[in-house]
Amino acid sequence: MIELIKLYLGTFAIFLAIDFIWLSAMTNLFYKKQLGSLLAANPNLFAAGIFYAIYIFGLLALVVIPAAEQNSLIKAIILGAIFGLVCYATYDLTNQATLKNWPTIVSVIDILWGITLSTLVSIGGFLLARWIGIGK
Repeated sequence: MIELIKLYLGTFAIFLAIDFIWLSAMTNLFYKKQLGSLLAANPNLFAAGIFYAIYIFGLLALVVIPAAEQNSLIKAIILGAIFGLVCYATYDLTNQATLKNWPTIVSVIDILWGITLSTLVSIGGFLLARWIGIGK
């Protein structure tokens, strides 16, 4: 059980670090220009924290741990990309379907980011899982 807690916290840290870099760079360069008044002046950190907690849980349960149990980095990469596609497409395409003036370019860039982020975090989580002894 302690290994799973270590894996969760480590993967959470990897996700936060990578997403922080992306959001720090892209919020002003891209998202503010595209979304304007839709963006909150100050993000709701509580809601963001809950999202991150749930997302990492899903990534571990559906991608990292199954890949580690089969000792397959390729499986982690493929499933991580699929997980990112499904999760980010759900968010972006729902917004595009229900919000006025949701830019298509935001959906495209954000979905590509979700695929990239989830793949990178899956690789990091897989390597961490193997390092702490989870899997074969």
